[in-house]
Amino acid sequence: MAHHGSTAQEPLPQTRDELMELHRETRKRRNAAPHGSEEQAAAIDLIGRIEIEIARIERAMDPPLV
Repeated sequence: MAHHGSTAQEPLPQTRDELMELHRETRKRRNAAPHGSEEQAAAIDLIGRIEIEIARIERAMDPPLV
């Protein structure tokens, strides 16, 4: 998937389903990366960005999913 190398500057998908898929892929990348590596840190950062975006979408739903 094109988001494999996502960085803080790249836009995230805008649908909840796409974000959930990216979240799964990024968790796999984080878990496979060596502990303490730049790859692991980047994946952790991206997971946080994804989770914030998922929460934003869920709060905007009618009714909210929170």
